[in-house]
Amino acid sequence: MPGSIKRMYALMVQELFLTRHSLELFFDILFFPLMNVILFGLITRFVAQIREATTANYLIVGILLWEIVAINQYNVTVSSLWSVWSHNLTNIFIAPISIAEYLVSHVAAAAVKTALVFSVLAFGTFMFFNFNILSVGVLNLIFFFFNLSMFAWAMGIVLLGLIFRFGTRIQAVAWGVIFLFQPLTAAFFPVSVLPTGLRAVAYSLPPTYVFEAARQTLTHAGTNWRYMLTALALNIFYGVLAWFAFKILFRKSKQTGQFARNDL
Repeated sequence: MPGSIKRMYALMVQELFLTRHSLELFFDILFFPLMNVILFGLITRFVAQIREATTANYLIVGILLWEIVAINQYNVTVSSLWSVWSHNLTNIFIAPISIAEYLVSHVAAAAVKTALVFSVLAFGTFMFFNFNILSVGVLNLIFFFFNLSMFAWAMGIVLLGLIFRFGTRIQAVAWGVIFLFQPLTAAFFPVSVLPTGLRAVAYSLPPTYVFEAARQTLTHAGTNWRYMLTALALNIFYGVLAWFAFKILFRKSKQTGQFARNDL
């Protein structure tokens, strides 16, 4: 076990150095999310002038919590792409690193970076837009962060498996696919706004329950345990599916030789 921890720690240190020395990563995981928060903060200020503040805060809660999904998924998927682009992927797996250790280290690094960036964004919304994310409740915020992160990790792992299997020609999915879920999970509006046919889809996705519960906390204190436990159960289900999907895609990548070609 100590050896396993050391290997995962080494991968996390690699993540740290990539983040510190990459201008692209700085823009992707901090600058663009910060610009999103500023944009939605200004829109919120405008909405607050013409409607009640609670309605306006729906937007800013949504964008803050959505960044938990986006940044986690980005870090899980794109971090491995850096190894592909630098022709270092094969070198990593030459070492005695298991698939589980590889994924856990990327998930852990993503969680740390997301927590740090989320703290910066939350502080910014408090300073500039007078919105305190802690007003939803500390316990609620922990549940929100954990459930949204679990969904993002599952998405990131599946996307990573697809990239290993089909190569960098589909690398655009690392940036684009997650935003398909932005409207489907009702990040910025109640589920009731969605067309009737899409509501069932929305309620099959864990983040939907988080965003709905988060909006409830703006008007009613307390924790919606039914929503939080439903989101957790769905996340466990999707997490298991993601793990098996990744193993199948990873094995197929090695069988077809695509894994080796990814390093060329």
